[in-house]
Amino acid sequence: MLSCHHLSMNYGSKQVLDNLHLNISKGEIVSLVGSNGCGKSTLFKILGRYLFPIQGRVELEGKDIFRMKSKEVAKKIGLLPQVRREFMDISVETLVSYGRYPYLGFSQRLTKEDKGFIQWALDATDLYQKKDQLLSTLSGGERQRAWLAMALAQQTEILLLDEPTTFLDISYQLDFLDLIYKMNQERGLTVFMILHDINQAIQYSHRLLAMKEGTIYIDSDTKKIPMEKLLQDVFGISGTIFYHGDTQKPYWIPKNKI
Repeated sequence: MLSCHHLSMNYGSKQVLDNLHLNISKGEIVSLVGSNGCGKSTLFKILGRYLFPIQGRVELEGKDIFRMKSKEVAKKIGLLPQVRREFMDISVETLVSYGRYPYLGFSQRLTKEDKGFIQWALDATDLYQKKDQLLSTLSGGERQRAWLAMALAQQTEILLLDEPTTFLDISYQLDFLDLIYKMNQERGLTVFMILHDINQAIQYSHRLLAMKEGTIYIDSDTKKIPMEKLLQDVFGISGTIFYHGDTQKPYWIPKNKI
């Protein structure tokens, strides 16, 4: 559904991506982990068309994503970047309505159908009662949900999330990931997200990718992850590995830095 072929990217003399290949299938939740500076955010920016690679191709359903019209891509891919412009003086509902812009016709007015999707997104993120509040009055977790609601209002088939839980406390992190998982299960939403927490990435995903030195070093079903290789080779750490009783997915508790 979304794929990269021979992707390379440099910043000056530093090679950030090195002949990277990636395939994301319809209905998957795929999480990407890796140490700082390994190229995760650069890959995200290329998938979101913020950056153009020096080499390689990104395809969306077999089409070169950089040759597609922006509105065509926006109807297929919803984005939640880590760094974004904060419109603090607008209401929650106004922000969420921006998700419908790819569908607006010549009049640029929201239709009854558009308003229905906006209300659905507000309900899905438990923000309908706060729809008239300014973003500046919300907590960090609520603002994050508002941005997610905007992405959901696009009614896209793919959602790209760059470290969506970074500034949230643990309760909001789990609420957010529970919602993403629910959207995947109920709507078949395809999700690609960058996460720092390895345990969360494993428990909430079908596949785990780990980047090292600008390429995909590990690509594994989350029930079959080579945990020692992941911890030691990618992060240079060690830990005690356990398996969740219900899912049989691994999780770890740190020991010490190797």
